Amino acid sequence: MIPVALTIAGSDSGGGAGIQADLKTFSAHGVYGMSAVTSVTAQNTLGVQAVHNLPPEAVAAQIDSVLSDIGARAVKTGMLANAEIIAAVADALRAYADIPLVVDPVMLAKSGDALLEPEAVSTLIERLVPLAVVVTPNLDEAKALTGIEASDVDGMKAIARKLHEMGPRHVVVKGGHLEGPAVDVLFDNAEFRIFEAERIDTRSTHGTGCTFASAIAAGLAKGAGVAEAVESAKAYLTGALRHAEPLGGGHGPVHHFHELYRDAERLSVLDQLSAAARRLESAHAGDLVPEVQCNLGMGLSGAQSADDVAAFPGRLIRVRRDIRSVAPPEFGASSHVARIILTAMRKDPAKRSVMNIRYDESILGACRGLGLSVASFDRHEEPLESKRREGSTLEWGTARVIEEQGFVPDIVYDLGDEGKEPMIRVIAETPERVGDIALAVLEKSRGK
Repeated sequence: MIPVALTIAGSDSGGGAGIQADLKTFSAHGVYGMSAVTSVTAQNTLGVQAVHNLPPEAVAAQIDSVLSDIGARAVKTGMLANAEIIAAVADALRAYADIPLVVDPVMLAKSGDALLEPEAVSTLIERLVPLAVVVTPNLDEAKALTGIEASDVDGMKAIARKLHEMGPRHVVVKGGHLEGPAVDVLFDNAEFRIFEAERIDTRSTHGTGCTFASAIAAGLAKGAGVAEAVESAKAYLTGALRHAEPLGGGHGPVHHFHELYRDAERLSVLDQLSAAARRLESAHAGDLVPEVQCNLGMGLSGAQSADDVAAFPGRLIRVRRDIRSVAPPEFGASSHVARIILTAMRKDPAKRSVMNIRYDESILGACRGLGLSVASFDRHEEPLESKRREGSTLEWGTARVIEEQGFVPDIVYDLGDEGKEPMIRVIAETPERVGDIALAVLEKSRGK
């Protein structure tokens, strides 16, 4: 049976925070999401333009309606705008005390607009926080709740201890507003656990608190323990920040479905490589294959490592006049191809595909004759420390060419070294485009 979770929060018309972010997060985790709307906001990436708070009895009715029928394995609260709504939510949830509650004490929007009346903080502390299995304040919210201002992990631990005295079973103090790595502190009155992740440089941070708390709730709904749910939520949010697409003129949303989109993109990359290989195989293009054989690869958008780059295991080989693939493309199949693609993408994220082909004066001349941008590096100039690192020459050489040219050329070649065959590399946006270039070069080199 599918796990079920309920979010009790405000509606964000921009879709980046509030119940919209919560429901997306639930769905991304395979959890069926339900909602009880507390407030309707006119909101975008720039700020909050208007707020309409629902009557407390309407909020309570929504909660009882879904929990009395469908039930839930976890409940998460977000924007509860005033003391009356907080009290109504707390009273409604007391009838369902066996359902784990995650309290995100939302007070401000990312833009700085107030989402909780100041006089309601005491009601939040007295009525709702004691019901929580987990409470997830950021540093500003934690200061409002405890009066403690933190500038480091020790300060976050002090906040966690103070908050735990208010009744929740677990406290997660979020350190996203500090400098350095993104650090969160989990406390259960027995021990502290520190969760650290890379800080992602992005303006797409709208709804991060909602997303994190909802991911914890989703983990609890699926049967995870609190520490496991927090760790998983941290990793999920980091990925959602890393893959966020810029939207709007202010703080845009995170990418809630980045993992789903990533899986779909992986299939697309493999399909594109297979299609390009089939075309090369049917074109009698064996003259393109060097002695070490060739390979064709493509990286995912935003690729970070060799595992994000697909190529052909066993390479593309020459069989008489033809090119043949030994096996279907796979991710992580070629570190050499990955180094070139990752280096090119650091300069131009669109240049995600590469193929190495045989060096020959006629082939190189054809590249120039077609008006392609052509540049080279000299293996003899590679620094000794780079040569000592296995496979680093291609990364060094590609980076050097890009630095000298100021852009990613269509063609990067080198004349080889002792035990190293001269090589031409075709770099483009897609395997189809790489294949177009390679076949056009071959035709021109043959005088056609």
